[in-house]
Amino acid sequence: MSLPTINPTQTSAWQKLQTHFDATKDLRMQDLFAQDAERAARFHIQWQDFLLDYSKNRITAETMALLQALATEVGLSDAIEKYFTGDIINQTENRAVLHTALRSKESSPLFVEGEDIRPEIAAVKAKIKIFSQGIISGAHKGFTGKAITDVVNIGIGGSDLGPAMLADALAFYQNHLNVHFVSNVDGDHVQEVLKKVNPETTLFVIVSKTFTTQETLSNAQTIRTWFLKAGTEKDIAAHFVAVSTNLQKVQDFGIAPENIFPMWDWVGGRTSEMSAVGLLPAMLQGIDIDAMLAGAREMDTFTRSRELTKNPAALLALMWFHAGNGGGTKDMVILPYKDRLLLLSRYLQQLVMESLGKAKDLDGKTVHQGIAVYGNKGSTDQHAYVQQLRDGLHNFFVTFIEVLKDRDGSSRLVEKDATSGDYLLGFLLGTRQALFESDRQSITLTIPDVSPRTLGALIALFERVVGLYAHLIHINAYHQPGVEAGKKAAATVLEIQRQLLSRLRSAPGARTAEQLAQEIGTPDDVETAFKVLEHMAANPDHGVNKIPGAAAFDARYQST
Repeated sequence: MSLPTINPTQTSAWQKLQTHFDATKDLRMQDLFAQDAERAARFHIQWQDFLLDYSKNRITAETMALLQALATEVGLSDAIEKYFTGDIINQTENRAVLHTALRSKESSPLFVEGEDIRPEIAAVKAKIKIFSQGIISGAHKGFTGKAITDVVNIGIGGSDLGPAMLADALAFYQNHLNVHFVSNVDGDHVQEVLKKVNPETTLFVIVSKTFTTQETLSNAQTIRTWFLKAGTEKDIAAHFVAVSTNLQKVQDFGIAPENIFPMWDWVGGRTSEMSAVGLLPAMLQGIDIDAMLAGAREMDTFTRSRELTKNPAALLALMWFHAGNGGGTKDMVILPYKDRLLLLSRYLQQLVMESLGKAKDLDGKTVHQGIAVYGNKGSTDQHAYVQQLRDGLHNFFVTFIEVLKDRDGSSRLVEKDATSGDYLLGFLLGTRQALFESDRQSITLTIPDVSPRTLGALIALFERVVGLYAHLIHINAYHQPGVEAGKKAAATVLEIQRQLLSRLRSAPGARTAEQLAQEIGTPDDVETAFKVLEHMAANPDHGVNKIPGAAAFDARYQST
């Protein structure tokens, strides 16, 4: 069953909200606090040891009533439940969206296309644990009989950002294995990682849902070639595993069936952290994946509430909607005040921007929705851009992430009765106050610590916010036509390169980019031909020589 959707612009609540936005745009938050001594307490929600403070936004009781009225008219409460029942939420691709099922402990059957998915989810988790324990204990040997010492994760986008964020955030829990990440197709990236590892003692985890992702497969082939200089084809089985839906292509690569960890179409790349994509590298490095899953499961319980004022994900979605006047007109700055959350903003950047940056709504109408996300850690990086946040263009809202626990054990005293953690809190609250005094809106999310449980909960929270916000603005959060368009364009460029090389080799003589573009049948794309030729001439791999001209496009190229 598809998720019923209602265009918010066609509701009476939408019209009232637009009028309200106009009427309140000049309200100053300092005045709102002066008028209501209970404002901070009124506009916050606490669940277990998490706290969400949204009082420093240009909202009133009337604002919240109108936002809730909109949520009611578009059926947000019903949408919340559909993430647990297997309904077709990704309507563009006719798929269910069930990342919540990955951490559920419910035993009742959950059917997707006539199959109960719960047994396979449990089987994959069990397989991850057995395999990881073999690697960690040393029972799993490399092709020369040595134990594994290093793990290299090869992926991009959701197959890299989430696992890398967890690895960095939870490095405190890391075991004896060294974990590396290869994502960029830039040759320098993969070569720098390979310098650090030994083919005899390294496990390579290739993560690609379709096993056709160009960047990931390019890096995987580079690593495979490097590995085969030391080992043989049959040795691949001891050193390469894959997370993918495309079992045949994985086996064609040389990976044994028993070393394949399945994914499913009902889990998108950027919401796959609780699948084998995130769980396998996490467990290999010693992270307690059961605690992470438990944290996510707890958050799912809280964000399943149909009572919107008690649902932190629904409240955050409404705040995002309000901040951007329903049209994403404000960027979101993520400021986690914790060194170990350095990569959180990069992870959220993909989760939010790839999900919400859409040209068309569910009716096919051009809307150009989205929320731009940027940020870094406080207090280090606030020195780079807080000046503009306070005094520059007001085109953003801030999400502060406060971590209550400084560290395990006692913190170092910086001065009498003041630890380094106290200083960090001072910078957070001081920055928030400085922005408030300049009437800049912010949200503060307080979490107890940086632990597997808390990170699991944080991931689940933002996954849910993105989905609910998408429902509010009537778009599909779970397809990525822009990404697919980029991949298609990249393939076109590579085809032009192949044609140029073929022409240069078969027809000797130096010609300009314009002449060569004519010869290969792309006269309208001289610039691409020029860029490709310049790149090939700058690198020895293709045997292309450049003869400079009076101007850049006068240069001529020939095969050496």
